[in-house]
Amino acid sequence: MTDFRQELINSVNKFRQDRIEPFMEEDDAQGKFRKEIFNEMGQLGLTGMTLPEEFGGAGLGYEDFCAVLEEVAKSSVPYAVTVSVSTMVQGMLSNFGTQEQKQKYLPELTSGEEIAAFCLSESHAGSDAGALKTTAKKTEGGYVLNGSKMWITSGGVAKTYVVMARTGGDGGRGISAFIVEDGQEGFGYGKKENKMGWRTSPTRELVFENCFVPQENMLGAEGEGFKIAKSALAAGRITIGSIAVGLSQRALDEAIKYSLERKQFNQPIFDFQGLQWMMADMATEIEASRLLVNAAAQKLDSNKEDVKLASMAKMKATDTAMSVTTDSVQIHGGVGYTTEYPVERYMRDAKVLQIVEGTNQVQKIVIARSLRKQYL
Repeated sequence: MTDFRQELINSVNKFRQDRIEPFMEEDDAQGKFRKEIFNEMGQLGLTGMTLPEEFGGAGLGYEDFCAVLEEVAKSSVPYAVTVSVSTMVQGMLSNFGTQEQKQKYLPELTSGEEIAAFCLSESHAGSDAGALKTTAKKTEGGYVLNGSKMWITSGGVAKTYVVMARTGGDGGRGISAFIVEDGQEGFGYGKKENKMGWRTSPTRELVFENCFVPQENMLGAEGEGFKIAKSALAAGRITIGSIAVGLSQRALDEAIKYSLERKQFNQPIFDFQGLQWMMADMATEIEASRLLVNAAAQKLDSNKEDVKLASMAKMKATDTAMSVTTDSVQIHGGVGYTTEYPVERYMRDAKVLQIVEGTNQVQKIVIARSLRKQYL
């Protein structure tokens, strides 16, 4: 690890201990998102790390970004995910936007002043994103959007939304991308989801009723929406993997601390071989996940994006998070199932990591297809 990255991690560690950790149990219970925490992460330079300095970013690579997300996730998966998704949308704007779009939207996003959201999924179009039905009809000066989006991270707190809508025929080629702003006429919010985990991250339905979007707010060319969405998949999967690693590490840390303090039969429960084996397995799986995430991030940073490796990293790290957090609850025993200790929250937060950015079943399909190409 470079000295710079270690210093970066140390500063993020101090920030999460001082500004995130004290609020997490209360805010999880209340489903409360504190935008000021996100704003403060922006002041630390964490909300636009991979974006060009020209637009307020730090111009860093994904290895550094993943290290930061891993550290934030030790206290809060939801805030780490908020940063990850907002940064992913910034990447789309940077790679496909016009110079005017970049100048208008990126500075306030990279600075952490505002949040961006990615809007692809619908009630009947999750993994099968090409089946989306939200429409964008061409009209004088722009397009009119009608339809709805589901399960949108940061829905209602984000200001800038990149929305995928159908401008053409069936399938991915008929999809275009649009930049829609909070408060735009015809754009509103449906229900806020009451979720098992990630309770401090708002997830909402978006509703478009004759929402006019000017031509200059189309991102890329007509019909390029699916390509734009897919361009961010590998990066998104890698960052979710890094968040899973951070969550797993915190769950293991709590399990070890508890097992060294908790005594049964006149000895710390850590001394029982059965628990030692559990924690040895947990530590090994976490390290394997971290190495996969780092390898995928290195490929991305060297402009050698490896879709198979990104899917492996996401699948392995998030499956590990579910396993490790479950075992951490087990090691805590009865108290682990109560809100007296935070491990039950970790277990709840872990589950959806196996679902977002492509379910782990989809990751296996991606990996298998990549293997087929290698052997044909």
